[in-house]
Amino acid sequence: SMDTGLLKQWPDEGPTLLWQADDIGVGFSSVAVVGGKIFITGDKDNKLLISAFDLDGRLLWQTVHGRARGGPNGSRATPVIDNGHVYLLGGHGLIGCYDAANGDNKWTRETKEFGGKPGGWGYAESVLIYKNMAIFKPGGESCIVALDKTTGETIWQSSGFDAGPEYGSCIVVSYQGETMIVTGTRKGIFAVDSENGNLRWSNDWSAGNTANCPTPAYSDGYVFWSNGYGKGGICLKLKKENDSVTVDVAWTTNKLVCHHGGYVIHNGYIYGNHGVGWTCLDLRTGEQQWNERAVGKGSLCFADDMLYLFSESDGQAALANCSPEGLELTGKVKVDGSGPSWAHPVVVGGRLYLRYDTNLY
Repeated sequence: SMDTGLLKQWPDEGPTLLWQADDIGVGFSSVAVVGGKIFITGDKDNKLLISAFDLDGRLLWQTVHGRARGGPNGSRATPVIDNGHVYLLGGHGLIGCYDAANGDNKWTRETKEFGGKPGGWGYAESVLIYKNMAIFKPGGESCIVALDKTTGETIWQSSGFDAGPEYGSCIVVSYQGETMIVTGTRKGIFAVDSENGNLRWSNDWSAGNTANCPTPAYSDGYVFWSNGYGKGGICLKLKKENDSVTVDVAWTTNKLVCHHGGYVIHNGYIYGNHGVGWTCLDLRTGEQQWNERAVGKGSLCFADDMLYLFSESDGQAALANCSPEGLELTGKVKVDGSGPSWAHPVVVGGRLYLRYDTNLY
């Protein structure tokens, strides 16, 4: 989050509840907050809904984006907003663009058009908007595809590898004049040229793992990726030789095993969900700085030099410092819901958004 001037400690009862929406459909999507509107997805009556609220929690519109995914029940991806448009990839493979003002559909495509099919738990990534492109992973021989974000027409399809899409999103990595699209797949981590989709480099860490859910993170020439099911993490150091970017393995670790709650990089350190708790690693060496249970397994975000932690199991959220010297909780708050909570906390405009089950706080 780009927010600053936030509380460093919460009151004993937690931050004040401004409002609650309790019928958004079941799901794991986080919110996107843009232009005075809040966007989120949820499954309801066997349909995947995109909902838009105003900043006071009043529903502005809802639109249907194909079928609900099910198994486990719930919407997957967080919608992405760009220049007055909402982009979403549904669990079955429908990608679409909608008017952020009213939910009207602008275009849709299907991943099967590109020979792709989802992993066992459905598509879960958020669409990446880069320049004039909407980039996502159908999987297969055209694993990564870039569409014109205005028309939905195909700009490029990746080449040089064949891999299942898995569940994380794509990121943009710029290094010494080269701009690449980097993402995790069923066969490891891949980077392609942002202009044409040609393969630049890859690493088969985590290939064939039970599931690869988190999105890679990049900072200062290092790409970090961690996965759950006992796999752990890998840190790749980028280098440029003869006008070509390649990678070396800087280190691997079993000290950050992240199922899906994610991690952030700040001032040369990685902070992330590790098993049933939280840990901090040195980005360059992989050395563990600390490991704490805090709120238990969950998801996180970073804002104003603080970490916002959200437990997957009981609706418990916490505020904590972000320091390699140790983790200190400076506030807690609990919200109601049932089942696992896999949405990330979101901080925008001095507000904390927590999504649990069918509820948005």
